[in-house]
Amino acid sequence: MPASDTRLPIDRWVDELARMSVAERHAAIEAYRFPANIGSLIREAAAQTPDTTALSFFEAGRTLTYAELDRMVDRVALALAAQGVAFGDKVGVMLPNIPEFPLCWLALMRIGAVMVPVNLRYTGRELAYVLDDSQARFLVIHDTCAEQLRAARAGAAGSFPADERIVLVGAAAGGALARFEDIVAATAEGGRYEGVEPGHDTLANIQYTSGTTGFPKGCMLTHRYWLGAGLVNAVRDGKRFHRVLAATPFFYMDPQWLLILAAYHRGTLFVAARQSASRFAGWLREHRINFCLFPEIVMKQPEAPGERLTELRRANIYGVRKQAHARLRERFNAPAMEAFGMTEVGPCLYMPLDATDMIGSGSCGIPAPFRQVRIVDETGADVPAGEIGELVVRGPGIMQGYYRREDANRDSFFGEWFRTGDLFRRDERGYHYIVGRLKDMVRRAGENIAAREVEAVLRNMDEVEEAAVVPVPDPTRGEEVKAYIQPRDPAEAGDALIGRILAHCAGNLAAFKVPRYLEFVSEIPRTASQKMAKSKLVEGRADLRQGSFDRVEGRWI
Repeated sequence: MPASDTRLPIDRWVDELARMSVAERHAAIEAYRFPANIGSLIREAAAQTPDTTALSFFEAGRTLTYAELDRMVDRVALALAAQGVAFGDKVGVMLPNIPEFPLCWLALMRIGAVMVPVNLRYTGRELAYVLDDSQARFLVIHDTCAEQLRAARAGAAGSFPADERIVLVGAAAGGALARFEDIVAATAEGGRYEGVEPGHDTLANIQYTSGTTGFPKGCMLTHRYWLGAGLVNAVRDGKRFHRVLAATPFFYMDPQWLLILAAYHRGTLFVAARQSASRFAGWLREHRINFCLFPEIVMKQPEAPGERLTELRRANIYGVRKQAHARLRERFNAPAMEAFGMTEVGPCLYMPLDATDMIGSGSCGIPAPFRQVRIVDETGADVPAGEIGELVVRGPGIMQGYYRREDANRDSFFGEWFRTGDLFRRDERGYHYIVGRLKDMVRRAGENIAAREVEAVLRNMDEVEEAAVVPVPDPTRGEEVKAYIQPRDPAEAGDALIGRILAHCAGNLAAFKVPRYLEFVSEIPRTASQKMAKSKLVEGRADLRQGSFDRVEGRWI
């Protein structure tokens, strides 16, 4: 069968890919002819497999077949269009993991509008910022976010959607606000949305980054971005994925491309209401999941009978400790391999399933289809294999840029190469290893210490739930290493645990990398996208040594 024909069952093509070498597989994937847009992908799936379950919100007992999904997407698109949403309009969407979220996203894609997903945990100030920065003219918001909406409307310093352009999901609307259920019910069933057809390079999302070093920036992501991200993850292993798990919130990018992945396979996306480390392994077994993103925190859960009774064919892992990799695969019968991606570029690096000699290596693998990567110095020149530099990426479908951020766009590219801000090295075989963030280093007495490396060693202790490493100014050595420790058992926070931590570090790190200062905290703060928010650990503290144990002096300060 022609590898470029999207209208033939993809399973047959995947079986052909499985017989190819990695290089041949990449070439075939890059020759694939995408559907015209995301809406077309759903229409094709509905035409081929109308009765297959597309979405299962299993905890709520709500499901949609591909035929039902296609019809409901049209109906929601018509309802939103009746509210005034048009091609190119930006629409904020602040919803939990309920069917209305993907229905809104897919409906906006069918209209050619742009979704601006909003984190449910955003405050009113953050909601107002994102809507103003993205120039959103409309907002679809859940009734449980009423307080954030009230605060955002009251404190908005810039533009904010007018009341008649705000749609509430889940409760009776008040005043001028429309109710989602009402506007959909008022739209006749069976209608087909007809309008300007989006193209591959039509903007689909303005997806906001976590803003670890300042205000969040909106990544401009196109239909090509999502079609490519879903396809690459769907077929690069030559495996069939008919049952896919989305365990993170839909306002993050992962459930969105997982939906596209499932649609390519004409499979089912099982959507959890919220993240849960304690229930994750049970979901894998109960729903016979073939593909998932496997969070390392699940390894911290007590072992339970039947954990190996999974049907996983691939599990993406991101930054899992090298020492835990083989154990994770064995414990959960999970063909788990590393991958590396970013909101800005989508899937970037991955470890092929058959590279079993790389288990526990810590490598993120090789460039994914549609992606070229280099490791460069501060001028953008390539560094030799084995040396550390910044990873830069190019390829079709990466973000069009940061929305209304000319300065950030200027600083984030070497020509057509996007600067990831991540430090990497590449070995002689072409495998890539992340070393740390460009700006997440401790410079001690002329030595560069990657916070990520020290954190990984600390996290490898059973007694440590999480760790965050930051630099502390020092008049003699420039900077010293400080580690914030979140113990697994808060009752153990004390001198005895300090001793075990220091002994563990001494056995696994060069002497100059061993933290001088250690401080226990009840929780490591997180950004909206669950990255460590180290700025919150240090803000407002004139002396970062206070409250710490000083290893050199052997005392608490």
